[in-house]
Amino acid sequence: MEHSKLIETTINFVKEKLRNAEGGHDWFHIERVYKNTLLIAKEESCNLLVCELGALLHDIADSKFHYGDETIGPKTARDFLEKENVPEEIIDHVIAIIENISFKGGNFEKKFHSIELDIVQDADRLDAIGAIGIARCFNYGGFKNRTLYNPEIQPNLNMTKDEYKNADSPTINHFYEKLLLLKDKMNTTAGKKIAAQRHLYMECFLEQFYSEWEGKE
Repeated sequence: MEHSKLIETTINFVKEKLRNAEGGHDWFHIERVYKNTLLIAKEESCNLLVCELGALLHDIADSKFHYGDETIGPKTARDFLEKENVPEEIIDHVIAIIENISFKGGNFEKKFHSIELDIVQDADRLDAIGAIGIARCFNYGGFKNRTLYNPEIQPNLNMTKDEYKNADSPTINHFYEKLLLLKDKMNTTAGKKIAAQRHLYMECFLEQFYSEWEGKE
């Protein structure tokens, strides 16, 4: 199947699979990551098809919504790509991206490395910071019925992968446990540049949040 037709078919597949997904992990999240991927890929020497498929399929079955099962996403993506007769080496690369893209508490070491993974990972992380990152953070916190903030509950910066997956701390803590850490974990030059600006926006938001929380002018 030609490149453009495969991408169109993949987009339609993802839209259908994520029709009723939580607002921070729906088709629009995928679309933003896809656009970020194209933006970063322009600055890198890479296999664009792998980047595009990796971006479109990276959250096809997020383990957070499947009882922590991390095998469903890769299996769903592989079944789709095999049905579309995508070459095996492309499929393997895309699956490796899906399996290694996630933050997982920041203590997860990637078992696979490629410029394509670096690009898609940066694109995904950019959607977790800045204005949209803030919106997604509170949307998911509401979805999980978490408190906004509790000054008595301190962020845990040394969580294991399982502790991170099962955390139920206040939403504001997530800024310190993940969002504010992402700027220094970016892989590409373009990703780092965009992340720096979005990181600053989050710092300004938190300053305003605490000021309002304390009843200051």
